[in-house]
Amino acid sequence: MKFFVDTADTADIRELAETGLLDGVTTNPSLIHKAGRDFLDVVREICAIVPGPVSAEVVALDHDGMMREADILRRIADNVTVKVPLTLDGLKTCRRLTEEGTMVNVTLCFSANQALLAAKAGATFISPFVGRHDDNGFDGMQLISDIRLIYDNYGFDTEILVASVRHPVHVLESARIGADVATMPPSVIRQLVRHPLTDKGIEGFLADWAKSGQTIG
Repeated sequence: MKFFVDTADTADIRELAETGLLDGVTTNPSLIHKAGRDFLDVVREICAIVPGPVSAEVVALDHDGMMREADILRRIADNVTVKVPLTLDGLKTCRRLTEEGTMVNVTLCFSANQALLAAKAGATFISPFVGRHDDNGFDGMQLISDIRLIYDNYGFDTEILVASVRHPVHVLESARIGADVATMPPSVIRQLVRHPLTDKGIEGFLADWAKSGQTIG
């Protein structure tokens, strides 16, 4: 499963990219606002840090407006993935951009039917929001399971990009189901590394090593 980081903080992105574990980046208008920087400058910098797909979202709601904004975004770098909302105009834009060779991330997916439409429109990625789904009394991971089944039934190439990830269990369940990508905040990626028994084991090894009086090199 690919790991994307969901942030517009370039310092965090740079640090995580240095681990070699980062496959891409997702951003949205809220994350850009939080970064407090020019949108295009941020996307340009992220694309230079991470060679994998970098999702940059349009804010227009009509097809023509989305296409105008997409033209600006995809000129930034070859790894820009244009992010469009799951609306009829968004799907129309997805089809057009896909036909022109641009990667597209269809976002704000909350049902398997929506995911089916996105795949038929040729989306590179579909972004079902599991955390927000859970918040509203639904089962976010069941949504991922349903989408996986439908895509496998018909051989769609669209990758399932699990979004709105809140904790490591979302990542684990996504991997068990067979999602293609999980995008998560930097804090969740760091939580994946941690385990109290790992920390305890390191402490024990270091204590015993200190008692041995040895050094390496």
